[in-house]
Amino acid sequence: MTQQEALFNYTLRLGDNALVLAQRLCEWCGHGPVLEEDIAMSNMGLDLIGQSRGFYSYAATVEGKERSEDDLAFLRNEREFFNRCIVEQPNYDFAATMMRSFLFGCLSYLQFRALTKSTDNTIAGLAEKSLKEVTYHVRHSSDWVIRLGDGTEESHQKAQSALDELWHFTNELFEMDEADEVLIKTGIACDLAAMRKEWDAMTDEVFLKATLKKPADSGYQSTGGMKGMHTEHLGHLLSEMQFLPRAYPDAKW
Repeated sequence: MTQQEALFNYTLRLGDNALVLAQRLCEWCGHGPVLEEDIAMSNMGLDLIGQSRGFYSYAATVEGKERSEDDLAFLRNEREFFNRCIVEQPNYDFAATMMRSFLFGCLSYLQFRALTKSTDNTIAGLAEKSLKEVTYHVRHSSDWVIRLGDGTEESHQKAQSALDELWHFTNELFEMDEADEVLIKTGIACDLAAMRKEWDAMTDEVFLKATLKKPADSGYQSTGGMKGMHTEHLGHLLSEMQFLPRAYPDAKW
């Protein structure tokens, strides 16, 4: 794999993670438990759309095939998306949405913090901007995980159920492939596997305050998102998100 191919795959993957999670958060628009949270989740979704635009735009430049950021977002099928499977999981309920944002957000925080030191100036700049937003996202979701876990009997049960279900997707957060290996050698990418210990410490601290029990690591773990192998949920998400540009090609506002 050439460095150009690795950089394209890497930036595309970062864009996919942000866009798919943004779509999930924006599904809450008009359905939030309270007005303030409705607006907060939509705003965080917009932050993530902004991140995806930056990484897609750079990916298109690196690829050099005259595809735009819109082409990458709206004209690929689910086998051509390389996001982590946790971000495509349905919202189910508010507790599941906050738990998904928290588990993935902690990894994003560590990853973007490391990428601010990337030898690729574009990635370092995008990471620095994203880090400010993700720092807030993690603080917001961790506050809710604690409030729900250490709240009523019902909210605790929902938070624990969300953690038990989403834990199956956490090992995948630290998986890497050839693209990572190529870019790590030149200081462009960061070592996700080396971040597991710090991610465990971040999440354990919140679980303790939330009185939640972390599932055993020996259970089933999903994998395959970065190879285009997804759960049944991504296709439905993309069919809704991509309907307009596919039904009306070249449509303009």
